[in-house]
Amino acid sequence: MYISQGFAKFFIFRYAVWHGAEKFIKILQMKNQAQTVYKQADRFADITKKFIISGNISRAKKCLELAERLFATGSNETKNAISNVYVYSVSTFMELRHCNISNLFPQALRSEYLKQINATSV
Repeated sequence: MYISQGFAKFFIFRYAVWHGAEKFIKILQMKNQAQTVYKQADRFADITKKFIISGNISRAKKCLELAERLFATGSNETKNAISNVYVYSVSTFMELRHCNISNLFPQALRSEYLKQINATSV
């Protein structure tokens, strides 16, 4: 089993725990739509943004913490997907809505965010 399948199964399990069986069935149906680790990271970012929009900051923080763990322990492909897709998507969304990123982002993800900001300000 390669990392993107492991990422998908872990993510699906965590999502099911948070939302119950009904949503678990829906996420299983969506699983085939997100086949690469980059698409999975994008879908994960969308879920995180939905939590922020709905005001469910505790669940958004759980998503960010899970992304941090995946960034710390995943393969290079997973780390790249979290950095280049997830962090970019969530941070751009938060900036557009004037959210305080430093309070929500865990340390490693905040560092990745700062690297992206510094790279674009050359």
